[in-house]
Amino acid sequence: MNKQYKAWIIDDDKSIRWVLEKALERADIATKSFIDAQQALDALTNEKPDVVVTDIRMPGMDGLELLSRLHKEDPALPVIIMTAHSDLDSTVSSYEGGAYDYMPKPFDVNQAVELVLRACAQHKDKVKEQIENNGIRAGNNLLIGVAPAMQEVFRAIGRLSRTNATVLITGESGTGKELVAKALHRHSPRAKKTFIALNTAAIPRDLLESELFGHEKGAFTGAQSQRQGRFEQANSGTLFLDEIGDMPAELQTRLLRVLSDGTFYRVGGHAPVRVDVRIIAATHQGLSERVKKGLFREDLFHRLNVIRIRLPALRERKEDIKLLAQHFLKRIAMEMGEAEKTLSINATDCFLAYDWSGNVRELENVCRWLTVMAPGLEVSSADLPPEMIDVQGKDESVQSSWEDLLKAWAMNDKLSADSEALAAVMPRVEKILIEVALARTRGRRQ
Repeated sequence: MNKQYKAWIIDDDKSIRWVLEKALERADIATKSFIDAQQALDALTNEKPDVVVTDIRMPGMDGLELLSRLHKEDPALPVIIMTAHSDLDSTVSSYEGGAYDYMPKPFDVNQAVELVLRACAQHKDKVKEQIENNGIRAGNNLLIGVAPAMQEVFRAIGRLSRTNATVLITGESGTGKELVAKALHRHSPRAKKTFIALNTAAIPRDLLESELFGHEKGAFTGAQSQRQGRFEQANSGTLFLDEIGDMPAELQTRLLRVLSDGTFYRVGGHAPVRVDVRIIAATHQGLSERVKKGLFREDLFHRLNVIRIRLPALRERKEDIKLLAQHFLKRIAMEMGEAEKTLSINATDCFLAYDWSGNVRELENVCRWLTVMAPGLEVSSADLPPEMIDVQGKDESVQSSWEDLLKAWAMNDKLSADSEALAAVMPRVEKILIEVALARTRGRRQ
């Protein structure tokens, strides 16, 4: 009979392993025991537990190093640390390392079982949520993807969940770089603090300095009062600087100063302002190339490029297109109070064949357009926006002469000798022409 959960016990003390095995198995928890950390890591390649209970002091690799290794493999796996050395340093180190909980020896067996059950249940919920959503929460939105490239992005977010490291996100426009930044913030130690996003390319050059660093009263015409900039607003939290590659050279110097020592001056100010801000930057440009051309400071590039996450283009993750389309059609229908649309097989084929130069943002916009404009609940290929139909029309098979195709269809035993060819063909031709006309007029029938 299959057990409800699986727990791994790692301790060089045989008696501790025996006690926990018996207690957990009585609670319908399958167990596997190891005498050292390396054995457990080796076994991890073949199976995954729901919880790991490990001693902190063992020969060879200790429990804290094991904790670190396990979190690199699976950030969501709960690890319970137990030790006979119930000192403050061990407790702090356990929690800082990402331990689910801390259990001093000697422990109450019933409390130990209760703790393990709670950890297992939470782990199952996390796994279930990930399977259902195929993504990671990013604020009120969801990062979705089953493609290997997106799973690697999710793993990177998991590995960074306990750190305040500076991150550089690269990828084409519309791939969801701000969503990744929000996910990094949401799953960081600063999650309860402020998240501020600023598109540096969208702010006029002469206003960007004040937008970032604030200004003092009278610093320039129109500065009628002191104003905090984005750095001060994001103090203790996260500041996301989108399109960092477009930042003017003089502001790159000021940004480097803040990253170096955490201080800056407001525009027109004389007193230094100190902040504690985590920087997440993003760009669709190749910063390395801009450095070579002298358009971006090399020292700033190295400051930002501590950890890099590359977001794949949508055409590189075809297996996610249908999943994303279903998600957007459902969400947009709820937002607009409309009936949820579904894609027909032909429409899905068109989605998969389309290049999506605007990436996920373009896909979302198309789903919004279909929610409003598609006449039926099932979206056909004829309902798609004209630009998608035009692209499909460039296929070589469609380029063939329609007269030749009609002739081939008729010759291929489609019409019997005694059938009325005109009566058989005309209704189909009329239907196709009407569908195309409706698609090109975006559903307007007049």
